[in-house]
Amino acid sequence: MTRLAFGLAALLIATPPLQAQPAPQPAPQAERPAEARKASEPRATQGGKLPADAVTEHSVTLPDGRTLAFTARAGSLPLVDEAGKLQAEIAFIAYTLAGQGAGKTRDPARPVTFAVNGGPGAASAYLNIGAIGPWRLPVEGASISPSAPIGLVPNDGTWLDFTDLVFLDPVGTGYSRAADGDAKRYWSIDADASVLASAIARWLRTNDRMAAPKFYVGESYGGFRGPLIAAKLQEEIGIGLSGMVLLSPVLDFAWLQAPRTTPWGHVIKLPSFAAAAIERAGGIPTRETMADAEAYATGPYLADLLKGPSDSAAVARLGDRVGALTGLDPSFVRRQAGRLSGQSVQREIGRDTGRVASAYDTGVTGWDPDPNAAHSGFEDPLLTALQAPLTSAMIALYTDTLNYRVPDLRYELLNGAVNRGWTWGGGRSAPESLGALRGVLSLDGNMRVLVAHGYTDLVTPYFASKLLIDQMPAYGGGRLDLAVYPGGHMFYSRPDSRAAFHRDAAALYAAALSARSPAQR
Repeated sequence: MTRLAFGLAALLIATPPLQAQPAPQPAPQAERPAEARKASEPRATQGGKLPADAVTEHSVTLPDGRTLAFTARAGSLPLVDEAGKLQAEIAFIAYTLAGQGAGKTRDPARPVTFAVNGGPGAASAYLNIGAIGPWRLPVEGASISPSAPIGLVPNDGTWLDFTDLVFLDPVGTGYSRAADGDAKRYWSIDADASVLASAIARWLRTNDRMAAPKFYVGESYGGFRGPLIAAKLQEEIGIGLSGMVLLSPVLDFAWLQAPRTTPWGHVIKLPSFAAAAIERAGGIPTRETMADAEAYATGPYLADLLKGPSDSAAVARLGDRVGALTGLDPSFVRRQAGRLSGQSVQREIGRDTGRVASAYDTGVTGWDPDPNAAHSGFEDPLLTALQAPLTSAMIALYTDTLNYRVPDLRYELLNGAVNRGWTWGGGRSAPESLGALRGVLSLDGNMRVLVAHGYTDLVTPYFASKLLIDQMPAYGGGRLDLAVYPGGHMFYSRPDSRAAFHRDAAALYAAALSARSPAQR
């Protein structure tokens, strides 16, 4: 349900140009009022566009009979410059378990998790009402309808049973806005990470949660952001994260956006094509059933790709073997010399029925608007189809459930202007956050990181993260793990994968909290 979020979104709608980055401007600092304001005393920010925070009490009963009582706060975090002038308002929704709010008895060991989606340009709705919040928009199935009902149901996969949750929207997404209308200065890799790190710090200060164990979850480009934000929190603000969950992340854009002549770009996608074939045949991709495709991808497949498309014997072998693994006609594979493009596979999968598969999850399909044309400019049947129900559901959640009304601003679920206006940095190297991940893991021997993917995601293929993680040092072992589930970019839309993801995340939190205890130091 997310991007890359849900587009490349939740998450990477456009290929980032490697252009020179403008001179950096000082990142806005979290507001420091003369007198600390209690979280229980909402007020609108002076000069801001957003209303005062709204606080409501709720409970949800989960399918297993558990009831969670919690406080919800919808509002904004004002960020100001050194002169105290308002620069931006970061919209958020926070859910804290009963007993965790201001003025109530709180468990100092209760974790708090900050959740951010991707894009860039995606709001945190995907994680909020798709993955880990207390309510969920039911959108599972082989087809998504933009006119689907928007009623939310209790989320059987919510993380609220083991952590408080704060969903943040970067500038230009959700209701977050730049105060002076000049949002583009926040649309760069470094400025974005600085603003989100400042927002996290402000929320912790104003809610008296500095002593709480702190975690981060980011989806798609939000996963890319995670290590960068963790490094800024560690080194610039003085806050340490106990753990991170990076969901369908991009760790190195060079791997995902390699030219067609670069064999490595095809290697990382082949296992996802094979997983799609397993599902079409009625099976379920698992680590065991994917082993053959993974071994072939980094072995004979890579070797034949390196021989080049002019080697007829290599192309013949590729046609037969790739065709068998992916369930595609060998002649189709040979016409592309074994170098399959994602869009061609999306159409080929359902060519006989006139349907196209989603790049975010090949198990979700929609009608091809021009099935007889050589090329078809189809919208993604998951990412695009989900935009209407998810946007409407979020607005209804804000107004009807959280009593937070913003009548004069548009809610931006996926803001294409952010993606198109993004500054990706200078130099010849593609953006990457693997270096920052190395840094935060090496500096903090207690930090735990879980990288989570879906098998049938063609946007951020799981095999890219697997190969990159294999190149990481052990750091003592057991602190950086990869989990892959049936499903795509938003694998959590599938009940079994959502349950497994919940178990794996809870285990990571338990390990990270255990590492914080004095006996483990």
